[in-house]
Amino acid sequence: MGDPPAFYFKQSGVVPFRRQAGGGVEVLLITSRKGSHWIIPKGIVDKGLTPVESAAKEAWEEAGVRGTVGGRLLGSYQYAKWGGTCTVAVYAMEVHTVADSWLESFRERRWFSLATAIEQVHEKRLKKILGVFGRIVGEE
Repeated sequence: MGDPPAFYFKQSGVVPFRRQAGGGVEVLLITSRKGSHWIIPKGIVDKGLTPVESAAKEAWEEAGVRGTVGGRLLGSYQYAKWGGTCTVAVYAMEVHTVADSWLESFRERRWFSLATAIEQVHEKRLKKILGVFGRIVGEE
């Protein structure tokens, strides 16, 4: 395979969350493709989809969850892949449906408290985005 097309480097993802009866929130993280670390559902912004629509699609494929994606950008972060730098726009998604099986069910998924989710992800900028998310939902 030659160099990937430029659009591969424009990505979007979501912070899937659910509200607890006591008023707090839990965040859903998934394992990376190789299972080596915890990440959020994310991927290439598909042609013909907005970043928000594409992020919702990734959440369904990678984590088996559907919900309402907010249009407010929480932030973005970058990581190296395919010999370049991917930029991921991140949105919040309140989860309404959790499937028992899904396309990429080889990934582990787990609900974490927000504080634990921030500890679990290794991308420093994603930690900051989760902090922004926490301020928006009143967790900090």
